Amino acid sequence: MLSKNEITSLGASLRAIAPKLLKQSLQEGAIRIWFQGGEPYFDVFFELNNHEVTWFQFTLRGKSLSWSSNKPLFKTGITNELNIDDVSFYAASKTVKNDHESDREFIDLVKLILQTRPEEEIFVKALALF
Repeated sequence: MLSKNEITSLGASLRAIAPKLLKQSLQEGAIRIWFQGGEPYFDVFFELNNHEVTWFQFTLRGKSLSWSSNKPLFKTGITNELNIDDVSFYAASKTVKNDHESDREFIDLVKLILQTRPEEEIFVKALALF
């Protein structure tokens, strides 16, 4: 588990990335928002439809948490981002392998990081899913 200072620092490092950098071929009315953290492989993606979160994915240090309104369960997993091979060097090649059982400690960590940004409406909406 990370210290309170580390959690606060991770939350503070998240910056919104220009929407034009994201593929936006979504359902009508849906938008995708990307936040990138201050360390490699730290990203949060949100998909909203009519201002409601329909999907999000949080990746940090080779771990992943995802949620979808289609199947509203938290799924944790590992990413290939920490693997060193030719494919891993391309950002679009990220894959996630889901855990058999969700990692409760990682879910709690994600929640703590999101809680560091109460001024961000999208983070508050994501927290309501927990």
